[in-house]
Amino acid sequence: MEGKLLIFSAPSGAGKTTIVRHLLEKFPQLEFSVSACSRMPRDGEVNGKDYYFLTVDEFRNRIEKGEFVEWEEVYPGSYYGTLWSEVKRIWDKGHHVMFDVDVKGGVNLKRKFPNNSLAVFVMPPSIDELRERLLKRGTETEESLKVRIGKAQEEMTYANQFDYVLTNNQVETAFAEAERIVENFLLKKL
Repeated sequence: MEGKLLIFSAPSGAGKTTIVRHLLEKFPQLEFSVSACSRMPRDGEVNGKDYYFLTVDEFRNRIEKGEFVEWEEVYPGSYYGTLWSEVKRIWDKGHHVMFDVDVKGGVNLKRKFPNNSLAVFVMPPSIDELRERLLKRGTETEESLKVRIGKAQEEMTYANQFDYVLTNNQVETAFAEAERIVENFLLKKL
């Protein structure tokens, strides 16, 4: 059985993951799609929970076999994607798929599933606010911050390719708006 897909994308620091986690708690019929990647696990990350960790060769082999719904080489030799087996696993349980993916992945998923997906672009209130949020994380150097802000500005030009743009000014307001649009989508007949 084919279910519905909810696609959440945003520039880094816009608050997408916080909103997705909230929605997963609120709607038990949603299940998180675990992405595959070709990088090494970070401290505390678990294979099959945070990501499916594959070697570059394994990733390329699976691309050739057509095992990915969508995939992207984000940086040379650095692959991220969604496995068909993951989508099927969730649909087989009668659940709907929740994606937390980068902007290009979101656009690719929407193209592949135009009729049974809702694509939401989480927009930061401003570039200045985004810079502040990234600085508060304490994980950025001046150089990496510049790169992320540049990438965010480019990603924001994709917002019009999504079904809905959710501006995350204040998290509680964003939660309420996200709940409303997801609820309406889940109730809608396909």
